[in-house]
Amino acid sequence: MKALLIPALLLACLPACAATQPCHDVARAQARNLLAFHTDGDDRAQLGDSVKTLPPLSNPANKGQKLLVLELTGQVYKAEYRIRMTYFPLDRQCVLMGQEIIELSSL
Repeated sequence: MKALLIPALLLACLPACAATQPCHDVARAQARNLLAFHTDGDDRAQLGDSVKTLPPLSNPANKGQKLLVLELTGQVYKAEYRIRMTYFPLDRQCVLMGQEIIELSSL
């Protein structure tokens, strides 16, 4: 009985688990656009596979609101980039509040 219960619970969790990661798809699309803009449309630009959720930030204009910060990675040829997207989840929408891209290199 326990052998059947665990897979059933995992399957039941899938929609709920996906819902706990708001804005990930939107962040991937926006990060792809930002990386293309930053690299002047270089066709070698690629995004990494994962989206990492960072600790939330307080909205500077309203300390009671929390902003969602998502981090992605990108690469072009030998250059690697860190991309952070900041969103305010409003109902079922993700309002873009900020974006940051920085090349990871040692000069």
